[in-house]
Amino acid sequence: MLVNPALVCNLAIGQSTIPSQRVLSNLFYRGLQLLAPVFIQDTLTTRTQVVGLKQNTIKPGRAASGMVALEIKVENQKGETVLHFWRCPMIPCRDPDAKTGHDDDFGIMPAEITDEQLLAHVPDWHFAAYRARYPSASEPLMVGQTLLVEAADTVTCAPELVRMTLNLAMTHTDATRSVYGKRLVYGGHTISIASKQLAMGLPHILQILAWYRCDHVGPVFEGDILSSQITIKDTHKVQDATVAKLSVEVFAKRGPEAPSDLPDAKVLDWSLAALLP
Repeated sequence: MLVNPALVCNLAIGQSTIPSQRVLSNLFYRGLQLLAPVFIQDTLTTRTQVVGLKQNTIKPGRAASGMVALEIKVENQKGETVLHFWRCPMIPCRDPDAKTGHDDDFGIMPAEITDEQLLAHVPDWHFAAYRARYPSASEPLMVGQTLLVEAADTVTCAPELVRMTLNLAMTHTDATRSVYGKRLVYGGHTISIASKQLAMGLPHILQILAWYRCDHVGPVFEGDILSSQITIKDTHKVQDATVAKLSVEVFAKRGPEAPSDLPDAKVLDWSLAALLP
C-alpha cells in the first residue's frame, strides 16, 4: 500500500529539524523530488546537511538572525533515495548583536527541476487499468484553467502533527518562542491541507512527483480557515499518463487565535508537478 506523499514529506521535514529547533520561521522549500514511491512498513532514514549560511541585514532594535540552507535526502531500507529537497529556515543568532559575515550564495538550492529529471521518476504503473475503472479520469485538463476549491479547512491539532512527526521546532509548540506571541503553525501542516484541497479539485491525482518551489508568504495560526486556488500551468503526456504542472495559492481567513492586528492574507505559494492517469 502506498504512503501519501504528504506524510513522507512531513516525516522527512520533522527529522530534519535538529539544526533548526530555535527557528523563527521556515521560509521556503526548493527542488523537492519524490524519487520513488514509499510503501507501508518502509523504514525511512533522513540525512540533513547545512550547505549555506547567510546573515540577515542588521536592523536597529532587532536581534541578529540569519538564514540556513539545508539539503535533505531520505533513503528507504534498501538504500534507495526516495526524497531529495532543500529548505531554508530563519534562525536567531546566538549573540543578538552578532556580525557573522556569513553571506553564502543560496543559488546552491535549485530554482528549477528539468523535465528530464521529472519524467525519470514517473512510476511504471498500469494507468489504463485506472482509467477503465474510473472513466471520468480520462477528461483532459485545460491549461490555464483555475479551480477555486469551495471547501475550506480550519487548522486544528497543529501541535499534535508536530509531535507525531518528531518536529523539534519550538515555535510550533511554545507560544513564548514565537515572534508573534502565538504558536506558529508548522508550514507542513499548511501544505498538507493544501494537498487535501488539491485532491478535491483534481480527484484523480495518483502521485505528487515534485515541488518546484514552495514559499511560506505569511504566518498561519491555530483556528485559521484555509482555502486554495489551483491553476493548471502545463501538461505533458508520459508513459500513457499525464504530468501536470500546477500552481496552488493558499489564503487564510484569520481565526480567534491569530494576532488581532493580522489581516486575512495569502500564506502559501506552491508550484508542483502531479501525476494523473
